Amino acid sequence: MEFTKNLAEAEEFDKLKSKVLKFVLYKKRTENEVREKFAETIDENKLEDIIEFLKENGYLSDRDYIERSIKEFQALKNLSIKEINYKLLQKKVNKNILDDYIYENRELLLEFEIKSAKNIIRKKLKSEEDLENVKKYLYNKGYMSESVDIALEELGD
Repeated sequence: MEFTKNLAEAEEFDKLKSKVLKFVLYKKRTENEVREKFAETIDENKLEDIIEFLKENGYLSDRDYIERSIKEFQALKNLSIKEINYKLLQKKVNKNILDDYIYENRELLLEFEIKSAKNIIRKKLKSEEDLENVKKYLYNKGYMSESVDIALEELGD
């Protein structure tokens, strides 16, 4: 009797694990997205066990999520470090992991911010916008004054 009960629980757990795994494999997800999606349908303890399983087996990692998202941003968008930080915090990634990643990759992210600033300056100045307005726009977007100054210097003002 006990064996049958344990077998049924194991099968149920595997079914739930497969359901969560399918959700994670469909599109990159954060731990929090998984928790929010399944909080109503899966018992909290089981969900934590499933999340641990996924993390241990490399299917779920906020750090990998951050890394992939930043690479995607770099390929497709012009963003400041502050905007990247904000976008990832909106996805509710672990703030400590995000802060560590930004700290460890500060040089690369600064280069990206400067490149993004140059792209925006070029684009905005083509449309006959005043340089001061472009600077204000960049500052409002979270670009550091140092990045804006370097971008302007590299563009030759």
